[in-house]
Amino acid sequence: MTPHLTRRRARVVTLLAAVALLGSIGAASVLRAADRAERRDRPHQGGPSVAGGAVTLDGGGRRMVFRNMAWGPYRDDLVSVPAGDPGGPRTAAPVRCLRFHAAAGTGVCLRKEETAVGESYLASVLDSRLRTLREFPLAGIPSRTRVSPSGRMAAWTVFVGGDSYAGGSFSTRTSILDTRTWTLTPSLEAYAIVKDGRPYHAADVNLWGVTFSDDGHFYATLATGGRTYLVRGDVAARTVTTLRPNVECPSLSPDGTRLVFKKRVPGLSPDAPWRLYALDLRTMRETPLAETRSVDDQVVWAGGNTVLYGLAGDFGDDLWSVPADGTGRPSRIAVAALNPAFV
Repeated sequence: MTPHLTRRRARVVTLLAAVALLGSIGAASVLRAADRAERRDRPHQGGPSVAGGAVTLDGGGRRMVFRNMAWGPYRDDLVSVPAGDPGGPRTAAPVRCLRFHAAAGTGVCLRKEETAVGESYLASVLDSRLRTLREFPLAGIPSRTRVSPSGRMAAWTVFVGGDSYAGGSFSTRTSILDTRTWTLTPSLEAYAIVKDGRPYHAADVNLWGVTFSDDGHFYATLATGGRTYLVRGDVAARTVTTLRPNVECPSLSPDGTRLVFKKRVPGLSPDAPWRLYALDLRTMRETPLAETRSVDDQVVWAGGNTVLYGLAGDFGDDLWSVPADGTGRPSRIAVAALNPAFV
């Protein structure tokens, strides 16, 4: 055999070996992906009990509806439990959400949709039987959503990219929808800003974390110039007015007298900078809550003096509760649960 043929055969053998190696790697990757998918669909031992059934946003006594984070066939589905037994057996509906909230028979489900060209995100407005009434495309990854106490108004926030001013930090878009007229305000940045009593304009404005007081007014977070502010919004006037600094993701109490929010506390880790505080809207006095861990969530009021929030757990985020007046101590009330709403 000539040296040329020897080298050619060597190259062929090397090529075939490389193809075989890539094939084995590919097969191993497929097997690992299949194993992950199988484990995802298999309930973990010790996880919550979940079964399919009917879930509604009204009737049948007070219940809590939330996103199920437990591994198994119902992961990310909306589930329902009695409000008095949040850790009890769950009834799952075939509605899958990344973020969820509901009030007075109206729900908002921020969800992901797989398409031929990739992922897209949608806001689905649901009726009391979880049927879709309208859907709206989202400009980014879902972050927050809230429904007004009457069920008429809805708001959602997404993370977006491409804003030149962001400089590597996050940017948001917050939309408000009137579900009676289906009038959509795509971005709260279209509202006029009153800051420290004067009109304010800046390219770096971000607004997020809406919580409604009624169908015409809300509170939210405004970020600009490296600081955050609590703002009060007026839907008819299309204005937001700053009230105080260092407030993020406010949540209004059912009686409209207090806000619980996350606040950046100096000296804490940049990766875990937030503590929960309550703000009395009559006196504007702040009270730190008994939860001393960093909470990156918009709390939900469970009653007159209790708020719920998510923290990382063994099966996904767990739901915790703490008194809203600074007393008591945190308590885990449900594992693998996120975005609760009381209906």
